[in-house]
Amino acid sequence: MMTTFSAMPQSVIKAAIIGLLLALLPGCSTLRFAYGNGSQLAWWWLDGYVDFSRDEAPRARQAVDRWFAWHRATQLGNYAAVLAGAADEVLEPTTPAIACRWQQRLRDELDPALERALQMAADLVPGLEEAQFKHIEQRFAKANAEMRRDYLPPDPGERADAAVTRTVERVEQLYGRIGDAQRRVISAGVAESPFDAQAWLAERERWQRETLRTLRRAVAEHADHDEIVAALRVLIERAERSPYPEYRAYQGRLADYNCAFAARIHNSTTLPQRQAARERLKGWEDDLKSLANPG
Repeated sequence: MMTTFSAMPQSVIKAAIIGLLLALLPGCSTLRFAYGNGSQLAWWWLDGYVDFSRDEAPRARQAVDRWFAWHRATQLGNYAAVLAGAADEVLEPTTPAIACRWQQRLRDELDPALERALQMAADLVPGLEEAQFKHIEQRFAKANAEMRRDYLPPDPGERADAAVTRTVERVEQLYGRIGDAQRRVISAGVAESPFDAQAWLAERERWQRETLRTLRRAVAEHADHDEIVAALRVLIERAERSPYPEYRAYQGRLADYNCAFAARIHNSTTLPQRQAARERLKGWEDDLKSLANPG
């Protein structure tokens, strides 16, 4: 079966791709509308972070449009196949190992889109100036403050309740309304989770500082396209596998726990809930096929 949540931090680019494709899945018409307007939404998001200059904005917008044209033509069919496989398995019980394989498959399916995005970004980096770097820094700070507010409220009880609420929302996105017994499973799982919001946010801030240093260095040294792509790949690898041994060990523990937690939640669901999940997965699959082959 396919898991629907993870507390693992992701790179900004991959998070944006996942958010665009999956965050609006509750309704089929919503998915079609969101992806149909995906280029505009992605441009607003990207420009909101970077604040491109008047000269660079048209190039950046055209690059986003080209990425979406490529993505629609080459990737949506693959995502539909993933959903078809998930729909075939969602009626059956699962194990932590199966849940981990699904998470890995999802990451693997996103790799071509990520690589294409890196190629696009490498063309835009040389046009960045200090004003853009300052704007990115400010947006990072704003997002961090929002995450600190959401994940680290002062009251521990409020913090636990918020974590349970987030998880319930993600589970219900796939299975529909859950019952009290299943909510208790989630509450217990959240309480036992090794997820450390403070450590996660600290690592996120380290990655952001390294990102800004990398971008500034690429511009100052007049790095060529291939050198910039290589530097961006290092940032992605650093986000997914921390260079700090203690945090990297924590990432591994959390990943293993999330797989077991996802399996536990799935195995607590009823047959009608799994049937509802199958219908949702099939609906999303059909939508992706329709988007990939319009008309």
